[in-house]
Amino acid sequence: MGTAQPTSRQHLISQVLLKEFTMPEPKGGSRQLLPFDLHNPQRVHKRMPTSRCGWVENFVAVDSPSVEALWGDVERRVPAALAAVHAGTPFADPRHVAVLRDLVALHYIRSLHYRDAYTGAVERARTRLAAKVITQYPEQLRLEALRETGLHLSNPAALGAFAQRLIERSTESDKLFRTRIEDDFHKMRDLASTRRLEVITSETGQFLIGDNPALTLCAKGNRTIYGMPFEDAQTLLLPISPRHMLSLGTEDVSLTAPQSFVDHLNAVQVHAAHRYVYMHPGSGLETLVERAAQRRPAGDRTA
Repeated sequence: MGTAQPTSRQHLISQVLLKEFTMPEPKGGSRQLLPFDLHNPQRVHKRMPTSRCGWVENFVAVDSPSVEALWGDVERRVPAALAAVHAGTPFADPRHVAVLRDLVALHYIRSLHYRDAYTGAVERARTRLAAKVITQYPEQLRLEALRETGLHLSNPAALGAFAQRLIERSTESDKLFRTRIEDDFHKMRDLASTRRLEVITSETGQFLIGDNPALTLCAKGNRTIYGMPFEDAQTLLLPISPRHMLSLGTEDVSLTAPQSFVDHLNAVQVHAAHRYVYMHPGSGLETLVERAAQRRPAGDRTA
């Protein structure tokens, strides 16, 4: 049996979800969706196939086949569950409910939000550790710097930079990230299994999907706050088609959402996105996205 080859172009949004937002091109062309670049809202946005959307370079840079196999184990079971949602019978088979919850957990962990949180935590830990090493073992650190570089580092800033480099080498961040993301996916899947599944269907209008699509939310008065830890959130939402969204709640239930609710959650997707949102080419959502993009907060996770 051949060994799976590493892939540098790694999809953060499952193509099985992106395909839900596509339509066939005229004259028998391939199915395409409409990406909207929030960094360049005035540009002409062209339709694209799913293979060119929702990916980043080297999200998991080490041993990617291992983690891709983990994602694939979930994604292979998604089409049947989506078909049940479209048929109005998502709760008829417990296996569909389980895979839809797993799909939410997958997109919560396999996300730029998760990577940014991980990177920030690692950097803070490295800074604390470097400060501790400089304070407690300054002579040993100077001797190691002399051995490696031939330089006598007496300046605290230079010694600190050398300590940081030592710590970076010893922690091997890329390997730790791959291990951590696998472990956290299993933990998140277990947490999600303690919640029930809400399937939300739009009465009118369409949902779009952003490149950070699985969002924790809390409603406080007339504000919607997103991006808090799962344990602190009221719900975790994931759009799965132009007409359907999943929510982890307190009971297995099908709900309908009015246009105002759909528009609001679309704006939240825009605010939370890293750079792109994706929509069905016939949705007519470009104006809504342009308005929401103009109001995108810098660092404020409120919509």
